[in-house]
Amino acid sequence: MTLSTALHQASQTDPGRVRDHNEDCIEARPEIGLYVLADGMGGYNAGEVASGMATSLISDGLQETWRPRDVDRLGREEAKALSEKLIVEQVARANSAIFTTSQNNPECAGMGTTLVVCLFYDNFLTVAHIGDSRLYRLRGEVMEQVTRDHSLLQEQLDSGLITAEEAKLSQNKNLVTRALGIDPTVETEVHVYETQPEDTYVLCSDGLSDMVEDEEIRLTLITLKTNPTLTVQQLVQAANDNGGRDNISAMLIRVAEPFGVARGWLARLKSIFR
Repeated sequence: MTLSTALHQASQTDPGRVRDHNEDCIEARPEIGLYVLADGMGGYNAGEVASGMATSLISDGLQETWRPRDVDRLGREEAKALSEKLIVEQVARANSAIFTTSQNNPECAGMGTTLVVCLFYDNFLTVAHIGDSRLYRLRGEVMEQVTRDHSLLQEQLDSGLITAEEAKLSQNKNLVTRALGIDPTVETEVHVYETQPEDTYVLCSDGLSDMVEDEEIRLTLITLKTNPTLTVQQLVQAANDNGGRDNISAMLIRVAEPFGVARGWLARLKSIFR
C-alpha cells in the first residue's frame, strides 16, 4: 500500500471576491505524504512572497531529508520523533530565509505568513502550525479543530474575556500572535496524532474558517466525503458566497486505507526486491 493510493486528496486556492491578488500558497508532495499551506501577510504584495517561500522551502527541505526508505528502518516511535525534528528544522530554515529577505528588501519589509504542515506516515500524522491557519479532522460524523489558533482572539477566548458567540463578531479575528518570518526565530507548535481509516483532514486559511461556520464545513465533509475534489470546490464556493473577504485555500486529505509500514523480517524481505 503506497501513500498515493491510501490517501485521497484535493486542494484549491482562490483570491476571493475582494482581494485583487492571492497571498495564500499551497503545496502537496503526496509521494511522501506532505501537505503545506501558508497565508501570507505584509509588505507591498509581499505576503505572497512569504507564503511562497514557506511552502517551497519546507516542501523541498523535507523532500530531501525525510526519506521513507530510510525511515522504514526505524522503530515507529523513532519515526515520530524524527518527523517532528525534521519539520521543526525546516520551518526554522524557512523562517530565517523569509526574515532575511524582508530585512534586505524594503518592498518586503514586515512580511510573514501563517503555516500548517501535515506529514502522513505509518498510520500517524505529524502536524506543525504557526498562526491562525487551521487543520480540521472529521472522524465519523464528529469534526474537531486539531490546531489551536495563535491569535489575540484565541487568547481572549482562553482567558474568558469573550464568549464564543462574541468571538464571531470580533474585530480582532486577523491579529495573529505568532507568524513565520516576522522575527529571527519562531516557535513551531508540533504534535503527532494517530490516524484511522476514513478520517478526513482539511488544512485551510482563515479565508475559509472566517467565512464558513464549522458546522457547515462538517456537513459538507460528510455529504461529499466520497468526492474530495467536489468537497474542496464546495467549501471555497461557500466562502465566496458568504462574502469572500479574504483569499481562500483548502487542502483535503481522506484516509482511504491504512498505510502502515512493514518492519522486522518482512521489511528486510521487501528491501531485497526494491
